[in-house]
Amino acid sequence: MKLERGERVYGTCITATSPMWPATVAGTGVDFVFIDTEHIPLDRAALANLCQHFQALGVTPIVRIPQPDPYLACQVIDGGAIGVVAPYLENRRQFLELTGAIKYRPLKGEKLERLLSGEDPGAEMRAYLDHYNHGQLFIANIESIPAVERLDDLLSVPGLDGVFIGPHDLSVSMGLPEQYDHPDFEAVVRSIIHKVRAHGLHIGIHFSLEPERQVKWVQEGANMVVHSFDIALFRKQLVSDLNVIREGTGDKQSIAGAGPAII
Repeated sequence: MKLERGERVYGTCITATSPMWPATVAGTGVDFVFIDTEHIPLDRAALANLCQHFQALGVTPIVRIPQPDPYLACQVIDGGAIGVVAPYLENRRQFLELTGAIKYRPLKGEKLERLLSGEDPGAEMRAYLDHYNHGQLFIANIESIPAVERLDDLLSVPGLDGVFIGPHDLSVSMGLPEQYDHPDFEAVVRSIIHKVRAHGLHIGIHFSLEPERQVKWVQEGANMVVHSFDIALFRKQLVSDLNVIREGTGDKQSIAGAGPAII
């Protein structure tokens, strides 16, 4: 696994469900796809098809669930997800419950509660759980000031593998909506990256704007590049091409190409 070897990994957000899409995306050389079920309508069957297809093509499917619910986390793993992103986490209990769902499947109920409370499950059970859940990733969305204020405690929960920063929600929580170049916003992002890396965990930030922003945060320490999403990239390229055609044919209409900035 690249992350275990200290290498960076590169991916993008996927919202389209066309059966031709996984092979097309795999052909770009991405390491993973970030399939978002928080902001787009996607049922379990369609999600499972996407996950299985991407897996077969050697691309790691990471799924963001709609809310920090351990049962939803189990569902997407059952469907073929290799990693789970849980949105808007702010307290230690949420982290523990998701650790139970992602790292200690299929334990449930009181047995799981005792393990999460620190009870030793025994060597045989520990070996079974490690094998059963091998390779599964638990990634937390950090996207609010309460989460930032508790970050050291949250990052200390066993089982967490990494963090995705949600820049849109974080900027709103700071009272600086979409002001991604504001020095206060940049200072908070920088602090998150440094703390996550100090805990030995992985970190990425999901931007759909200029790729130079990704370079900037990689240079600060991010090692998971989550760049843009399919709809934004399609719109950007199509607008650019049509503007070239219009200019070449003498039609003066020009369309701005930015489109939606963040999911």
